[in-house]
Amino acid sequence: MSYNYNQGPQGYGAPPPGAYPPPPQSGYPGGYPPPGGYPPQGGYPPQSGYPSAPAPGFNAPPYSDPYAGANQGEALPFNSSTHGYGGYNADPEDPEVKGFDFSDQSIRKGFIRKVYSILMVQLAITMGFIGLLCYEPTTREFVRRTPSLFIVALIVMIVAMITLACCGEVRRKAPMNYIVLFIFTIAEGFLLGVSAGSYKQDAVILAVGITAVVCLALTIFAFQTKYDFTMMGGVLLVAVIILLVFGIVAMFWHNKIVQLVYASLGALIFSIYLVYDTQLMMGGKHKYSISPEEYVFAALNLYLDIINIFMYILAIIGSARD
Repeated sequence: MSYNYNQGPQGYGAPPPGAYPPPPQSGYPGGYPPPGGYPPQGGYPPQSGYPSAPAPGFNAPPYSDPYAGANQGEALPFNSSTHGYGGYNADPEDPEVKGFDFSDQSIRKGFIRKVYSILMVQLAITMGFIGLLCYEPTTREFVRRTPSLFIVALIVMIVAMITLACCGEVRRKAPMNYIVLFIFTIAEGFLLGVSAGSYKQDAVILAVGITAVVCLALTIFAFQTKYDFTMMGGVLLVAVIILLVFGIVAMFWHNKIVQLVYASLGALIFSIYLVYDTQLMMGGKHKYSISPEEYVFAALNLYLDIINIFMYILAIIGSARD
């Protein structure tokens, strides 16, 4: 069928309206293609980069999508520095991951070891003076004939103790703190040896044994008990003041029963003080604790507690034998 485009009522060679048939739609005769006529979608790449759906009941951890920003179908490389096992993003700077309070426990344990090391040296020096002045007759007689040594040692001990107790810069700065503590230990050991030399030798040995057992038992109790003795500082201070007044009265009232009561109260109070100072050194869950920088002050407290317990036990044994 042919058309003459040079003819027509319009004069421009165009066919009249409605006379021109629509052009044929090649490839799909009869209009739109039937359902299912499109080619299958097999040309797209498989989406292998996305993770599979979680199992029922699994709650994903609250972390950002590691595949955000990746192109479709592109897998991301695994980075061990930013992903943990199973893809968990663990921040190495997170204090809950890194801390665990490990450093504080390590410092406290080192502090306790240092305090007991210093204490053992102090006790060894003191026991040396006690043994020298108790079992060496020549040295004991020389000390008795020279009372000025006792007075000098007493003054040195008081000055060194006040320095360690009141001057924080001295007791925290090495080696000055060790030097002052060593001077104090020498003076106190000499005074303790002179005092123990006035008792019988078997009484001194018995007092040393009882003191060792009592102090060991109290130390184990302080480490194991759930009771917090660090809150008893005020009560113990009042008890020491009462003991001091009682001691002044006992100096003028020479009675065996009074001496026994005074020595027993002193041993009891300083036994509680030993538990108190031990828990201060331990720290942890106790209400009060000593700073790790105060290792000399902690050793001084424990040393004074032990030698006071020893002197009061020795006084009890001496009064009981008279």
